[in-house]
Amino acid sequence: MPYRQIRRFGDPVLRGVAEPVTKFDDGLRGLIRDLLDTVDVPGHAGVAAPQIGVPLRAFSYHVDGEPGYLLNPEIVELSDARQHGAEGCLSVPGLGFETERAEHAVVRGVDERNEPITVSGSGLMARCLQHECDHLDGVVYLQRLDPATRREAMRQVRDTDWFWQS
Repeated sequence: MPYRQIRRFGDPVLRGVAEPVTKFDDGLRGLIRDLLDTVDVPGHAGVAAPQIGVPLRAFSYHVDGEPGYLLNPEIVELSDARQHGAEGCLSVPGLGFETERAEHAVVRGVDERNEPITVSGSGLMARCLQHECDHLDGVVYLQRLDPATRREAMRQVRDTDWFWQS
């Protein structure tokens, strides 16, 4: 399956809460392939289904050489320890901002056979898991920024070539 075009910040599909996956069929397997092909591009750590225009609770990841995906994910544990670092988003291309996240995350979901799976990680993997779960709840990381940084981020978004394009 092909690489799918990424929806950009401002697209309504990124603001909605994604629907649970309920049909485990060839269509779902195609979506999973598309998510994995799209995240396989260098520089991509994760891609949520809404980012490719599909409002379902699914995402793929490729962190530290480890590719994978989760369907109907839910964060079940976040560490009290925090990490601070630059975060970017394929839906907000060319920009990145200091974002606070939990240092460690545990996410449970299912695979294409509706079998339970758990993915956990620290550092970049924890950041990716939290970021992609946010997308499924209609949250773009810019909403997690402190107020002053968010104002600056929104100014920079408005100044991009892509923001005003249909």
